[in-house]
Amino acid sequence: MRFGRGRFLNTLSGRFLLLTVAFVMLAEVLIFVPSIARYRADFLLLRLEKAQIASLALLAADDATVGADLETELLKNAEVFNVVLRRDEVRQLVLSSPIPQPIEATYDLRLSGPWELIRDAMSVLWHPENRVIRVIGNPVQDAGLLIEITMETGPLRKSMVEYGMRILLLSALISVVTAFLLFLAVQRLLVGPIRRVVRHMTAYAEAPEDATRVIAPSAEVEELRVAEEALASMQTQLTGALRQKERLAQLGAAVAKISHDLRNILTTAQLFADRLEASADPAVARAAPKLVGSISRAVSLCESTLAFGKAEEPPPQLKRFALRRLAEDVAEGEGLLEGEATVACLIDVPAGLMIRADAEQLHRVLGNLIRNARQAIEATGQGGTIEISGGEDEQDWWIRVGDTGPGLPPKAREHLFEAFQGGARKGGTGLGLAIAAELVRGHGGRLDLARSDAEGTEFLIRLPKRLAGEEAE
Repeated sequence: MRFGRGRFLNTLSGRFLLLTVAFVMLAEVLIFVPSIARYRADFLLLRLEKAQIASLALLAADDATVGADLETELLKNAEVFNVVLRRDEVRQLVLSSPIPQPIEATYDLRLSGPWELIRDAMSVLWHPENRVIRVIGNPVQDAGLLIEITMETGPLRKSMVEYGMRILLLSALISVVTAFLLFLAVQRLLVGPIRRVVRHMTAYAEAPEDATRVIAPSAEVEELRVAEEALASMQTQLTGALRQKERLAQLGAAVAKISHDLRNILTTAQLFADRLEASADPAVARAAPKLVGSISRAVSLCESTLAFGKAEEPPPQLKRFALRRLAEDVAEGEGLLEGEATVACLIDVPAGLMIRADAEQLHRVLGNLIRNARQAIEATGQGGTIEISGGEDEQDWWIRVGDTGPGLPPKAREHLFEAFQGGARKGGTGLGLAIAAELVRGHGGRLDLARSDAEGTEFLIRLPKRLAGEEAE
């Protein structure tokens, strides 16, 4: 696979290569600055040493035999204009020649520290023009108190530039080689294993039910191995879940077919059972209501199973309506507003509270919650109260349905909103709460168990005022 330059720079390898080159060059720059400063100091010390040798040669010779040509040759070899040597507290101009321009700066190497040497070296590189400077230093071999020379900066700068270019070229070569070696190491240790993980993820995504496509951890790098192990665990769990889902789907299809046929059979049986109630046989007359009740519950179970298996709830038709009126209709439909009812219903909803929802679906949700609450209270053999309250805040409308029943058993709370698992009542299927929760989620809201203890149970419905993607009103 070929990568364009821009695409390569967006890869882990490309960015690591750039960072490697950048940091190596930064390190070389940090080395270059003190190196060039030291080179300048050595260059000047060498000029001082040559000037001292020339001065001692002149002083050792007889003055009569020293001519202008010899003095000029000595200054030329030392590459300086003047040489001043102080010996025995006497400052003596040993060699001299005309200076082409005024002296612009004086540098005393005896007093220069690292920062001064770096500053002065950068000053030479920064000024390309040829200047005349004075340099002071200590004579070698203690041949005096100090030596002072006058020289041009042109040869010094030229030599420094050449030295600097050699360092930069060497740095560039080191950077390229280092970056290349690190690039190969990263490819081997990081990029290769990461690409392997990506290939496994891609292959697994194509057929997640295939257990042979689960990655086998093999990375040598500890962090990558941990990531591979986590990925393998996730893929194994997902494959198992998908297999279970497939089996449940097949089982659901079979149950739906059985329920459909069984409902037809039970409906026919119910018609015959209704006639048994008119039987003259007292034993048959007493058994007939129980038989009719059992068949009715079986038909209801079949119908609930079929309704849940279709999973074809239409999207909610959102309209504004009064919540209190809906709550009264639900309570009245459950027979809770009749005077002789053993279970009382209290409705605490402001008369002017208008909500936006699907009235039919919300009626089903409240009806299910109230029906469950009534059955829980009636199961105790005592009276009780169901309360429906409602209100709103800045984000949501909320509805609370509470009762004074015995509360839900701990086992029922674990899978409360899961079909065929969350039934809190003996003989219940758990479909009611599962369907109710699904209808509320279809509104973008939530159905939660707010409280369940010995004093009763309370459910909370929250419906958002503004759906995702809508502008604020």
